[in-house]
Amino acid sequence: MTLDQLRIFLAVAEREHVTRAAHALNLTQSAVSAAIRALEARHGIALFHRIGRRIELSEAGHIFRAEAEAVLGRAQAAELVLAELGGVQRGILAVQASQTVASYWLPPLLVRFRARHPGVQLRMTAGNTTSVVQALLDGTAELGFVEGEVEEPALVQTPLASDQLIIVVGLDHPWATGEPISFSRLPESVWIMREPGSGTRAAFEQLLPRLGLSPEEVETALELPSNEAVLAAVEGGGGAAVVSERAAAPHLAAGLLARAGVDLPPRSFKALRHRERYATAAARALLELAAGA
Repeated sequence: MTLDQLRIFLAVAEREHVTRAAHALNLTQSAVSAAIRALEARHGIALFHRIGRRIELSEAGHIFRAEAEAVLGRAQAAELVLAELGGVQRGILAVQASQTVASYWLPPLLVRFRARHPGVQLRMTAGNTTSVVQALLDGTAELGFVEGEVEEPALVQTPLASDQLIIVVGLDHPWATGEPISFSRLPESVWIMREPGSGTRAAFEQLLPRLGLSPEEVETALELPSNEAVLAAVEGGGGAAVVSERAAAPHLAAGLLARAGVDLPPRSFKALRHRERYATAAARALLELAAGA
């Protein structure tokens, strides 16, 4: 098994399409198909189901994908170490970030980093706090940026910028007037929530007991996988939601949403890295830049 075979497998797994994977890798379709067949034949297992002209990952393929990502992540980290030892600033820096950070805070920082270190290729993946932590533990990312609380002793956490959580509602909601409301009234509304594993959702659920409420008292009408989906549902009259002020700002400015009169405590974005893994110069430089942002 070679690293090239793993890269080909992951490209096909991501797109579930041989031709599109071949185009992305600048390879012929036959070369991609041959690499997948070689992996399957060598180990006597089907990594993909062939359904007509379509393919999808088999159960074995799903399991193997996580391992392949981990191996390639470690290979990329090793490449960066060798590049630094040779006095060359090049290679790939793999970063994972939760959605709020990835969408509203991190991109300008990455642009500044790229301007200072043009030889380092940045590879960012967005997810939620749980997936970011897992990527760091698996070695598929060298740095993580999250807004949620993390309880993982293997990771070093560095607080960064402050972030303000707010409650937003649709324009027809009773709280749309902006008049102050007490925390005891929060169960009066149904709520639109991010998916389990989201740092924003976790922050709200951890806050409720401090306000004298339990998460069970807050009725969840919808669980959605992104900030934009949550905001769109709230605009449509789906209920109330807790979001980052950064995420809601364009919607509030456009008059599509209203901010409820509830003051929530701020939280901080955090940088994460694995305690026992080598921190490359590129990672240290990005951390230094983030700390001053």
